[in-house]
Amino acid sequence: MSAGEKDRAPVAGTATCDVCPRRCRLAPGALGACRARRNRDGRVVPEGYGRLTSIALDPIEKKPLARFMPGTYVVSVGGYGCNLRCPFCQNWEISQAGEKDARWREVSPDELVALALDARERDERVSGIAYTYNEPLVTWEYVRDCARLAREAGLVNVLVSNGCVEPAVIDELEGLLDAANIDLKGFSDAFYEACGGAPGSLACARGTIEHLAADPSCHLEVTTLVVPGMNDGEDEMDALAGWLASLDGGRGRETIVHHVTRFFPRWHLTDRPPTPVEVVRGLAEVSRRHLDHVYVGNC
Repeated sequence: MSAGEKDRAPVAGTATCDVCPRRCRLAPGALGACRARRNRDGRVVPEGYGRLTSIALDPIEKKPLARFMPGTYVVSVGGYGCNLRCPFCQNWEISQAGEKDARWREVSPDELVALALDARERDERVSGIAYTYNEPLVTWEYVRDCARLAREAGLVNVLVSNGCVEPAVIDELEGLLDAANIDLKGFSDAFYEACGGAPGSLACARGTIEHLAADPSCHLEVTTLVVPGMNDGEDEMDALAGWLASLDGGRGRETIVHHVTRFFPRWHLTDRPPTPVEVVRGLAEVSRRHLDHVYVGNC
């Protein structure tokens, strides 16, 4: 075997993560790019399982969900790690962290559901649990296990995600999600590349949205953050909203809620001002050409 062939030879025990389009090839003991999954003994496991960095009681409208159980509250939980690296991330302290960078505590699914039930006992407006803050699907197994117990306890499950996961992950959550807000960051591969996405990230996000739009048991809302000079063109918004409207056999116009949201400088993207309010409102009007329920955020 030549030196070059040796360099290309697979390392014994190497494993490929199949959660997202990045498909990290991990040597034994190595972490994936999301910092939440590790190769242990030739299997990629969710090392971030149950490791929560954030627990809060939020109004459901903050997720944002505008047309699902308004006036209620959800126990919102997040861990660490993400499979994107958006330069404007508002939660970068945890989404871009690993186990040694963030303060976390382990909370089992049983403990989380008990916590939510206790919150509901103290305030009947508490409706369920939201998996949010970082990218919850990098440890989708935790979402699945908590959601099953929550459903049995009469709690609703809310997912807030970038949606950049393979279809098999969404299949694992079939019938467990009552509502979701998926962050459709833009409508071009170039924008997802600027967000640190692997090739195919936009296609995966679209696939997730398409799947959830067709699920009659899951209420779906979509958020697009408008970043000046990156995804603020009317043509892009027109194409994005038109595609959303076409989903679920054309019923997307009536069933999918779209949030068009204002950008503020954050983390690595501080070289531009907040999105002008008139631009956000103008793009919301573009979306309204196609969708019945469009909301403006951060204005």
